[in-house]
Amino acid sequence: MIPLPERLRPKSLEEVVGQDHLLGTGGVLTRLVAAGHLPSVVLWGPPGCGKTTLARLLAARLNLRFAPFSAVLGGVPELRGLLAEAAAAANLGQNTLLFIDELHRFSKSQQDALLPHLEAGAVTLVGATTENPSFALNRALVSRCRVFALNLLDEVALGLLLDRALAHPEGVPGLVIEAPAREALIRLAAGDGRRLLLLVEGTAALGNPVTLAAVGEVAAAPAAAHDRDGENHYDVASAFIKSMRASDVQAAIFYLARQLDAGEDPLFVARRLVIFASEDVGLADPQALVVATAALTATANLGMPEAIYPLTQAAIYNATAPKSNTTKSYFAAAEAVRRLPGVGVPMFLRNAPTGLMKDLGYGAGYVYDHDTPEHFAGQNCLPEELRGTHFYKPGPFGFEKDIAKRLEWWEARRR
Repeated sequence: MIPLPERLRPKSLEEVVGQDHLLGTGGVLTRLVAAGHLPSVVLWGPPGCGKTTLARLLAARLNLRFAPFSAVLGGVPELRGLLAEAAAAANLGQNTLLFIDELHRFSKSQQDALLPHLEAGAVTLVGATTENPSFALNRALVSRCRVFALNLLDEVALGLLLDRALAHPEGVPGLVIEAPAREALIRLAAGDGRRLLLLVEGTAALGNPVTLAAVGEVAAAPAAAHDRDGENHYDVASAFIKSMRASDVQAAIFYLARQLDAGEDPLFVARRLVIFASEDVGLADPQALVVATAALTATANLGMPEAIYPLTQAAIYNATAPKSNTTKSYFAAAEAVRRLPGVGVPMFLRNAPTGLMKDLGYGAGYVYDHDTPEHFAGQNCLPEELRGTHFYKPGPFGFEKDIAKRLEWWEARRR
């Protein structure tokens, strides 16, 4: 039997749900279709949001041959065959929409092979990808296409799909879904229309009405959207760091759990915590680096799932610690190094391991700080060209308040 998602595939653009920013009144695809002109496009969106359906409907609305191709299942010979067929059809006055699913699976050379055909106008390409085109596709290919982002289906759109499944002649008419079961179906679909309809089909097979218990029997909990090297990987890691920086400990724990629960490398997370402890907490609380480094060591020795405890401890510590980014004073010093690449080390700071070097003045005038009453000789150690430069300025929070007092004390004695 044909699966329910295929039986209910929209027959017109007006039936597509959840993509009003593209297909609603004034939507960019609505305007392009009305003008009768469709450029090559990349449809970027999560699974089950309607990319394949949209490509089919665009071809039908614009009277284009629809030539589907899977970048996972097909190879270069099959693609060349489709392009040759498109060229032959063009000679007969029939233009072709070449739909490539999972476009990001193409290698660089395969993507490059499409370029001359796009430039010649032999086909209109509609590519579908779940990966961010900025990372997954060649810049040359992206520059020749319009990129349209499709949304996850929200609760309203999923509700419309569910109602369609219950009312459509090819759906499951007469099926009754109890209110708690309906809420669970929509929640477990996780924005994926295909998943929702498959859940409906599966629960309908268990009996009528559909209960919450029946949904639980059929549905496995959806995995959080995540990947190890794509956009979700970087988005969630970024949210984790920025939540700690914002001292939002609840969000920090959530994004930590989202990474680990989705299978992220725990050592990747631990290294981010160490970086954060120095870059964003720094000397406002030097203990943060100790905690984060200990978490990295513990994670390497324990592995998952036990590593969740030291990682959570470090995330909580970092998120709730006072913040300072004064370790970035390094970059001001590095800029001075590049600006004055040949500046010499003051003679009194230079080492003098030989008699000749002593005769030349190496080390002359150096005062050993520990020989002074306050263990502070007050000598200026910067090169003459940089005297008075302040690369490091302590922040006003946590331990750096104490550092600021010491610097003031030392500066007063230098003066």
